[in-house]
Amino acid sequence: MRLTQCHNFQDFRTLARKRLPGPIFNYIDGAADDEVTYRANTSAFDRCDLLPSVLTGVEEVDMSVTVMGQKLDMPIYCSPTALQRLFHHQGERAVAAAAEKYGTMFGVSSLGTVSLEEMRKKHKTPQVYQFYFHRDRGLNKAMMQRAKEAGVDVMMLTVDSITGGNRERDKRTGFSIPFRLTLGGMIQFAMKPMWGINYVTHEKFRLPQLEEHVDMGGGASSIGGYFSEMLDPSMNWDDVAEMVADWDGQFCLKGIMTAEDARRAVDIGCTGIVLSNHGGRQLDGSRTPFDQLKEIVDAVGDDIDVIMDSGIQRGTHVLKALSLGAKAVGGGRFYLYPLAAAGQKGVERALGLMHAEIERSMKLMGVTSLDQLSPENLRFR
Repeated sequence: MRLTQCHNFQDFRTLARKRLPGPIFNYIDGAADDEVTYRANTSAFDRCDLLPSVLTGVEEVDMSVTVMGQKLDMPIYCSPTALQRLFHHQGERAVAAAAEKYGTMFGVSSLGTVSLEEMRKKHKTPQVYQFYFHRDRGLNKAMMQRAKEAGVDVMMLTVDSITGGNRERDKRTGFSIPFRLTLGGMIQFAMKPMWGINYVTHEKFRLPQLEEHVDMGGGASSIGGYFSEMLDPSMNWDDVAEMVADWDGQFCLKGIMTAEDARRAVDIGCTGIVLSNHGGRQLDGSRTPFDQLKEIVDAVGDDIDVIMDSGIQRGTHVLKALSLGAKAVGGGRFYLYPLAAAGQKGVERALGLMHAEIERSMKLMGVTSLDQLSPENLRFR
């Protein structure tokens, strides 16, 4: 399969599987425990139907949105994800360039492989910085100050990852950073020599946001150790309220799943929340963000920008989420498979296909702007 033969999420997934060594593909593709939540995130959209209006005059449509003060040309953005240069040597550079081409937002992770400063200097499109809460409060302050000096638009604190999820696929292959592969994992790397050639002939793999704090040589800390040793499971609302006040700007909590927690986010001054179960990678058996969306929008949608991620694969999924009141949606795997398949060209094709799907679906729904969507456009089975 070639890139030009990729027309949807599953096509990109198939091509990524052909290009990546098994352990790395399974790191993207896998989730926690039995992966029930991972599958449910997408199937949740199948439980409701769109109700189109006809004869409304939809020659032109406007799919722009404003979320957390950021004007986006389309209502889906590239959520921050870790370790992107493992999937393709261009990593975040490819994603940011593609996002800028399509006028949407992208994110840099604390576990990102390109510095947030480089991305901010190169691209004008809105930039999110995703980070975790550390035991070292001084480190938290330093990371926020670094982001502020870099000119990051939105600070995004992930709140559903005080410890790592039970990702059994990674355990079977021995996937970790630094690599500690099982024999089977090493054999799978040997079967994809082009990945290895690209890995060793391009810029050395780094974690610029954390390299002063995480020993990539396999010493005191690794990525697994980062979650088990450096993150603070005692994080509470008072801690986050202090961070929101210190940032004094667009501040978003990612991983909110209840109306009560959404209300607390409003009360401490957050400007956005992301309904997310981390793509099914943390707590298996948790409810899907789409299933929780209306309840949370009804509770706080007038007071804070409600976003959702997890499970988005189609333009119709985007319209269903916006019909229930989401201001925008985020996605990870929807651009990571294309990144792995073909770098920047892959991400651009994925965003282009999503743009076309949203535009076509809006016309078929009979709406010229996204704010015309409402729960009346849906019927649940």
